[in-house]
Formats: sequence, C-alpha cells, structure tokens
Amino acid sequence: MNITGADDRCGSGCWAAGGQRRRPSAALALVGVTLGLGGFFGLAPAPMVHAQGGAGAGAALALGAKVPASVANVKMKSVDGKTLSIAEAAGKAGTLVVFTCNHCPFAKGWEQRIAQLGNGYSKRGVGVVLVNANDPAAYDEDGYVEMQARARKLALEIPYVVDATSEVARAFGASVTPEAFLFDKSGKLVYHGAVDDNHKEPAKVQKRFLQDALEAVVSGKGPPTTESKSIGCGIKFRKT
Repeated sequence: MNITGADDRCGSGCWAAGGQRRRPSAALALVGVTLGLGGFFGLAPAPMVHAQGGAGAGAALALGAKVPASVANVKMKSVDGKTLSIAEAAGKAGTLVVFTCNHCPFAKGWEQRIAQLGNGYSKRGVGVVLVNANDPAAYDEDGYVEMQARARKLALEIPYVVDATSEVARAFGASVTPEAFLFDKSGKLVYHGAVDDNHKEPAKVQKRFLQDALEAVVSGKGPPTTESKSIGCGIKFRKT
C-alpha cells in the first residue's frame, strides 16, 4: 500500500479509522508498512475517538450489527434532487453504504473504483448509496452543486446523498472518507473498511477488500475479509 506523498487537503490531516492522524511526511512510509502488515489483513480498527468540526463519531458499527434504527429512515437529498433513506435504498442481495466526499485526495483516488463497484453491483441486487457527511463550510468542494458535478463526471447510476446533519455518519461510527459498510441480505454488517489496499495506483492493488466482499454477498457467502483499516480524510462533521 502506498500512502506517501498525499496531498494534505484533508484539512486537519488524513486519518485511519481509530483516530490516528496520518500526516504526509517522511515518517509516513513507516506508517504505511505498519498498516500494510496489520490493518489491511483483517484486523479490526480501534474505536474512533477523534472529533472533527463538531461532535464526532463513536465506535464504528460492530460486525453483525444492522443499520442503526435511529437513522435507517432519515431522508437524504440525492444529486438527482430526490430524497431517500438507507432503508429505501436497501437491496435484495445486500446494501452498501460508503461515506465519501469530493475534496479528499483519498476519496478522489478511489472514486472511479467506488463508482464502478456501485454501478455494477447495483445491477446485481445490492442497494448502494454514497453519503457525503462533510460540512461544506469546511470545503466548498463538498457542496451540493459540486456533488452533482462529480456524479456526472463519474457517470454515477447510484444515489449520492447529503447527510445534512452528519447524524447518519455519527450513528455508523464513520470517521474517514472513504469508508465502506456492507450489509448482507439479512441486513447484518459483514464488511467494514477500505475499498482496497492502494488508493493511488489501481494497477498495483493486491487486496480488493470491497469487491471480494460484494462478490461474496451476491453469492450468498461470507466475505473473505470482514474488516480492514479505513484510510482517508477525517470527516468534517457538521457542528451540533
């Protein structure tokens, strides 16, 4: 995995789920090695303790958990102008919720793969919704109009919605962008973490965590990896 030399447009820094800051520096190579050996081989992330731009998230949903009842029916505005909830977006084969945004270099690095996976597996019975919980006051690029432009650029065929209060992200315990939560057809969380192990160079990916998990879910099987370390920019939670 290569996370060195990242553009530090994460505002207050880039993070791994668990609250550890990833500053672009010479020491980051050592962090990459550590994460490569530990976080990306199925080890559960530490509880989220960092708060960014207001009250942050608590510990991430545990494996086997369902979408929190407190936010399952929260209506969120999508880039097509319509509103929908995660409950409404759920698919017969499973449901994928990805917290992402526009400005983060990690989200940008993975956005094509997220779009391809979302578009592809939505045709195979997986309900997919991308959620932007960032406060656009922190980054104009995360605003609604910019989300619409990004959706057109990526040819998204799946909802890209605004978590207008960041309450959905908080309930999930999401802490970075991008961060994926995949539920099986029974509604239980079966995978949580990163898209794969290289946000910068798709050709050098060795571990396709999310794709493998999606393929398992549509086949009625358990994912080969259930958790990986989410690497990205800290969510810019809206103030409460």
